[in-house]
Amino acid sequence: MRSFDDGLAFILQAKNIAWYENGKVRILDRRIYPIEVRFVECSTHKEVAQAITDMVTQSWGPYFAAGMGMALACHEARSLGVLGFKDFIQQAGKTLYTARPTTSAHMKEIVERCEVAALFAKEAGKDPVVAAFDTCITYYGEIYASCDVMGKYLVEKFPTSGTVMTQCWAETVVGMMLKHCRQENKDIKYICPETRPYFQGARLTASCICDMGFDVTVITDNMPGYVLEKKKVDVFTSAADLICMDGTVVNKVGTFQIALCCDYLSIPYYVNGKPNLAHPDRDSVVIEERDPEFVLQALGQRSVMEGVKGYYPAFDFTPPKLVTGVVTDKGCLDTSELYDYYGSER
Repeated sequence: MRSFDDGLAFILQAKNIAWYENGKVRILDRRIYPIEVRFVECSTHKEVAQAITDMVTQSWGPYFAAGMGMALACHEARSLGVLGFKDFIQQAGKTLYTARPTTSAHMKEIVERCEVAALFAKEAGKDPVVAAFDTCITYYGEIYASCDVMGKYLVEKFPTSGTVMTQCWAETVVGMMLKHCRQENKDIKYICPETRPYFQGARLTASCICDMGFDVTVITDNMPGYVLEKKKVDVFTSAADLICMDGTVVNKVGTFQIALCCDYLSIPYYVNGKPNLAHPDRDSVVIEERDPEFVLQALGQRSVMEGVKGYYPAFDFTPPKLVTGVVTDKGCLDTSELYDYYGSER
């Protein structure tokens, strides 16, 4: 049924990200992978939304989970008439795409595609669950194809032999980047900051790179400035939760400080992803601030004295002047050229 994830790491197999089957959505719990391989099973779309909010899955995972959540919502509403079904599905869609406020505009795209397909199927007397599921699978394929192209363009920026630093978890682009390194016989070593407090860099990115047979080293989040120079890093790269149309990058908190160090050391920083027309600049973005208690622990073990306060902004802003290029599925663009991606003017 699918071939887009052939040869990729366990964590990038579609069934291991988010998958609807028999009235349930199964989501790989990335909060604990690879320490433990465990899936969160959701019986309602509201449980899927809560799993997204609770960071069970990250990066592209929430988008796929939201799409599969729409298939589950269709299953929940299967006995309703057309009008009742429509109301239920529309409300379910809103619940799913607002589960993560910073990326809600982007998540709305996949949710609305599933909604349209499901309603069309319902009105035509066909199975809306199948329609929503198939729409989500098509979306998976489109994202993987787009990331494949991005991976190719990104690897063109790498030396034949060298060292690349990543940040957080760039999902499918990581797998495609590695695939193209292998195809082009590039000998690249990777350095991954841990990206606390969920440790996505250590647990997800490093695991994926190791799983696909590449040399990878994990460092703590306060080491990048020293390591960039000491290990003679050639390129810094990250994905982005949002790329504003003015070139501002919204990504895992800590991206900004690594980009600052790269600018000082004359190391290029390439972000990969698509610019988002819904966000002209940083003023249009709401930065999630999560439970501050979570920064007071590490993998469930409290690390500070009672009474100490925490603060947890999930993302930060990296200004356009620190970004060497934006690697898209249409090539590498300057931050001043992002409207060209859509063939439109400011």
